[in-house]
Amino acid sequence: MDKLKCPSFFKCRGKEKVTASSENFHVGETDENQDRGNWSKKSDYLLSMVGYAVGLGNVWRFPYLTYNNGGGAFLIPYAIMLALAGLPLFFLECSLGQFASLGPVSVWRILPLFQGVGITMVLISIFVTIYYNVIIAYSLYYMFASFQSELPWKNCSYWADENCSRSPIVTHCNISTILGEIIQVNKSRIGANHSNCITGSEIYQPGQLPSEQYWNKVALQRSSGMDETGVIVWYLALCLLLAWLIVGAALFKGIKSSGKVVYFTAIFPYVVLLILLIRGATLEGASKGISYYIGAQSNFTKLREAEVWKDAATQIFYSLSVAWGGLVALSSYNKFNNNCFSDAILVCLTNCLTSVFAGFAIFSILGHMAHISGKEVAQVVKSGFDLAFIAYPEALAQLPGGPFWSILFFFMLLTLGLDSQFASIETITTTIQDLFPKVMKKMRVPITLGCCLVLFLLGLVCVTQAGIYWVHLIDHFCAGWGILIAAILEIIGIIWIYGGNRFIEDIEMMIGAKRWIFWLWWRACWFVITPLLLIAILIWSLVKFHRPNYAEIPYPDWGVALGWCMIIFCIIWIPIMAVIKIIQAEGNIFQRIVSCCRPASNWGPYLERHRGERYKDMVDPKKETDHEIPTVSGSSKPE
Repeated sequence: MDKLKCPSFFKCRGKEKVTASSENFHVGETDENQDRGNWSKKSDYLLSMVGYAVGLGNVWRFPYLTYNNGGGAFLIPYAIMLALAGLPLFFLECSLGQFASLGPVSVWRILPLFQGVGITMVLISIFVTIYYNVIIAYSLYYMFASFQSELPWKNCSYWADENCSRSPIVTHCNISTILGEIIQVNKSRIGANHSNCITGSEIYQPGQLPSEQYWNKVALQRSSGMDETGVIVWYLALCLLLAWLIVGAALFKGIKSSGKVVYFTAIFPYVVLLILLIRGATLEGASKGISYYIGAQSNFTKLREAEVWKDAATQIFYSLSVAWGGLVALSSYNKFNNNCFSDAILVCLTNCLTSVFAGFAIFSILGHMAHISGKEVAQVVKSGFDLAFIAYPEALAQLPGGPFWSILFFFMLLTLGLDSQFASIETITTTIQDLFPKVMKKMRVPITLGCCLVLFLLGLVCVTQAGIYWVHLIDHFCAGWGILIAAILEIIGIIWIYGGNRFIEDIEMMIGAKRWIFWLWWRACWFVITPLLLIAILIWSLVKFHRPNYAEIPYPDWGVALGWCMIIFCIIWIPIMAVIKIIQAEGNIFQRIVSCCRPASNWGPYLERHRGERYKDMVDPKKETDHEIPTVSGSSKPE
């Protein structure tokens, strides 16, 4: 309801007065939308969006990609892909959610035939949420383990085996027997410091770093493969429970509570990165590490390789969290006339600059590690789990005051993961709220906590001794090309079927009319460039698809089959919902398809005051409708 006719501290419902705090406490008295609520402040929204976009990949993947793809030269395709693919999709999703004030499933009233795309986004977010909190649990464990006078992975301890060493290990050498014969022996017969070896006859193999063996033997208690599930690692299970308790506590009032928590979780990582960069810059070898990252080692000839451009496009696409449903969900709580265009520019630039900045902090420390170990930076640099839980902890263990720096680093990973997780859970609860608004108003807390409990139980398999294999399996299948399919259908559906020009008119209802030249770039990207880029990335991903493995251990056939089942379960709802919508429509098959390709009669701005002439005949958005051809002025005519 647009205007309250009863006192401001009451919420009106017919003749009934209900205090806002007693039933619908996630809605503020000054909120524009008294059904769904709005962000308390613009800064709550911006920090939530930055926290959602800036995640672990900015720290553990982007620096490695930059180093591996030509150093500073990689920033050229990275910036181009941001302009051509990342930003157009980001702006589209922010505008879509804000215009209709609906989450990623209900917003497809814009094109009922494609409602399955929204379901796919939410299901993939659920799968990713399960394992993402396990990574947060790893960070919690390492942070707690760092509260010691000496980091437990600093030296090879009781948990280590004979391969634990920071220097190469002699596996074979020639020795001279008492009879004067020269024979080759293995390491079981080589004396201490291989003093009985004939000089120059030694055969070396790289040793396993203490941090690597600690990660596998202590933190994970990793089994030999996915077939060997083993037991639940109790301390990881407790850390996972704690992670879910933090998420549940932050979200129990929805955006009203999470919007305050992100003031810490979104800002603190920048403080830590700055501290780590300052500390790293003072270490010997830091300049060598940074030069490998972005300086003297820049290789512009790499730009001729298609793989570099594919890596840039892929990193931009996944880094900005487009097509996961979270951007639509978070933007749906904006006030109608919020400038979503400037928000999209600001968040995208912040995300990309954070990635670049994080690389300096990471490579300055790795450069020092390479310096003191007498290795090249290329020999110590890692990506993903190997960077976060092996290479960087190894470097921190060799710093004076290592425990302090380790606590800071893993607390930073914790906060980076948490605000991304907040948005993912908010995506789920927003979907539930749109589908069951009355239930959600009365039972937001138990439903939110219930979601966290169910996801915690589903995640227990990821903290068994085979847990890391499950984490990698879900990441390999669910966080890959399924999202690309959703993104391609999203942009084709909205721009080509609903109509790009019509969508631009919707945006101008929110942010005001713009000159035609303003929209020239966005039209070029939305209509042609962005869909073609996404299709190219999808085809490349399918062509380059390989069976998953972790630590060179292949997955069993049943594991690969399970991975395929997970992603098929997510995307199969696209054709299923299309068929359901067509069956529910009226007329012959052609008329049914046409009606499902037009907006539902309850599509448009949520509040009546914002509908104007174009949507003056719109049906109340709180009502479910059939798929009649809309009669809304400006929405019923094809593009």
